[in-house]
Amino acid sequence: MKSLRNYLLLLCVLFISNSYAQSVTGKWKTIDDETGKPKSIVEIYIKDGKAYGKIIKLFKEPSEDQDPICDECTDYRKDKKIIGMTIITDMVQDGDEWEDGEILDPNNGKIYDCSFWIENNNLMLRGYIAFFYRTQTWIRVE
Repeated sequence: MKSLRNYLLLLCVLFISNSYAQSVTGKWKTIDDETGKPKSIVEIYIKDGKAYGKIIKLFKEPSEDQDPICDECTDYRKDKKIIGMTIITDMVQDGDEWEDGEILDPNNGKIYDCSFWIENNNLMLRGYIAFFYRTQTWIRVE
C-alpha cells in the first residue's frame, strides 16, 4: 500500500511540474499588434540547445500574394519564400526566458534583437532596437 501511495504521489508531482514548465516549442499564431488580425503560424523548435522559429503558414487576403518572397530582406533571405523561412534565430534559454537571439520582420526586412517567454499560456515575444521595443502576444496552436 505504501508503494502505491508513493507511486501516486510521484505521478502527481510529475503532472504538476509538467504543467508549470511549459515549453516554447510548437506552433504559435502571430497576431498583428496594430490590426489584431492573425498574420502567420510560426513553428518554434530547438536545435543544438537553441530555439529557432520558421513560418509555416501565412494568413493573407485573397487579393494578396499567397506565397510571397522577402524582397525587403538584406541578408541571405533576400528574395526567398517567406513560407518556410526561419525568422527567429539563436535564442538561448535563461531560466524561463529565451534571449540573445534575433527575429526578422519579413514585411520590412528589419532584424531585431529578441527575447520571449511564456505568460498565461501565451508566448510573449519582444523585439528590440537599442532602447526601443515592441511586445507581441502569440497564441499556441493545438
